[in-house]
Amino acid sequence: MIKLIKTSNIEKNESLVLFVKNKQSLKEYLQQEEYECLKTELEKDAEKDFFAFKRCSKSIFVQFTSNSKKDKDENKTIEKCRKGGDSIIQIIKNDKLSNVTIVDVDLNKKELLSYLEGLLLGSYQFVKYKTEDKTEVLSEIKIFSKLIIESELEEIEIISSGNFIARDLVNEPANQLNAVKLSETIKLIGTESGFEVETFYKSKIESLKMGGILAVNKGSVDEPTFNILEWKPEKSINKNAYILVGKGITFDTGGLNLKTGSYMDNMKTDMAGAAAVVGLFYVISKLKLPIHVIGLIPATDNRPGDNALVPGDVITMFNNKTVEVLNTDAEGRLILADALSYAIKYSPELVIDIATLTGSAAAAIGKFGMVGMHNESSEKEFQHLQKASGLVHERIAQFPFWDDYADLIKSDIADLKNIGGREAGAITAGKFLEKFTDYKWIHLDIAGLAFLDAKDSYRCKGATGVGVRLFYEFFKSKIN
Repeated sequence: MIKLIKTSNIEKNESLVLFVKNKQSLKEYLQQEEYECLKTELEKDAEKDFFAFKRCSKSIFVQFTSNSKKDKDENKTIEKCRKGGDSIIQIIKNDKLSNVTIVDVDLNKKELLSYLEGLLLGSYQFVKYKTEDKTEVLSEIKIFSKLIIESELEEIEIISSGNFIARDLVNEPANQLNAVKLSETIKLIGTESGFEVETFYKSKIESLKMGGILAVNKGSVDEPTFNILEWKPEKSINKNAYILVGKGITFDTGGLNLKTGSYMDNMKTDMAGAAAVVGLFYVISKLKLPIHVIGLIPATDNRPGDNALVPGDVITMFNNKTVEVLNTDAEGRLILADALSYAIKYSPELVIDIATLTGSAAAAIGKFGMVGMHNESSEKEFQHLQKASGLVHERIAQFPFWDDYADLIKSDIADLKNIGGREAGAITAGKFLEKFTDYKWIHLDIAGLAFLDAKDSYRCKGATGVGVRLFYEFFKSKIN
């Protein structure tokens, strides 16, 4: 992680990134010929927002916050700044610059903080298993600004670290991260940052009769776990806890309904919901947010071995509802259902589940956002979450959630069936989960956004850590 250092001096031989809104402000930083060149380029293309000048001993980069007069949406401007931050860190890496100072020329505080966030997020690398060709990244970057304070820089670093924790967990291969190892990792992160962790192992899960988790785990040689994370500061602003439920399928083969073709390649990512919850807990505990939050993470892999679940089996869930399992590849909802039922014991203020749940959600909106649904009682909370999603650009596409869809998951021989057919797959999955809730509840399907096959600016290739920044922004808004 790059360290952001506030400085009060600009050294002569350091490369500079001039973060600016008004070109007139650049005169004291640019040589005359550089300034004239910039003016000429802007006359040719008023939308151009990045310029680079090479000098003998250093580089000078000019980053305009936004040259587009059309852009009146503040969220779009902020997102452009994040992408600009990613672009500059790639240049810094490629040019192997040894020192860089970012100068807040026009005192654009909000935009600069977003630029720095994009820079840090774009610096992520997962090189744990590489033995060579590891890209070197600067250990620190200096920030010259009269408005930004050190605690704001620290906040961005911690948020980025939480996002990196989630990315690391998702990028970790399945042979290195089964359910038990995931629980051990969560405990280490909790010890480091300050949140409490309790883990139920198989015998406890059996005694609780969490039938969904146990059913999915029947095909595995590795035991399941159920993890309870808690951050409860002394002066929390909420009486009843907010609860986050994260899907923790450490690898999904599809079970006996085995995935075909390339659909199994990246299924180590099927615990991205769990990873988001862990990353969020790291952030809120390190920043000591005065809000009581509980995380529930059911974890197992889904394999076709041993005494694996068979299509047509009927299982009894934690809340005693019976489920006819017609497709073993619709397993995530089974383990989430047990966790959602368990959440009732806390009389929660709100429960949000997050999961790479359906290919249907990914097919509908691709990598550009997540799918969201909610019950009637949580309309106000959902609007707050959507606002937060716009601010961090982890956008939520609200799907219809009419009761008609519940008819599609009625079973002839049990209370429910775990799939609703080819149509509206993301919605029927949400309707299935709704049957296990009795409180304000929001469902987020991140299947399209959790893992990328190609770099998308600061989200990088591979795991994106989606959900960490969204949840932090949501909870931070509760205390402001």
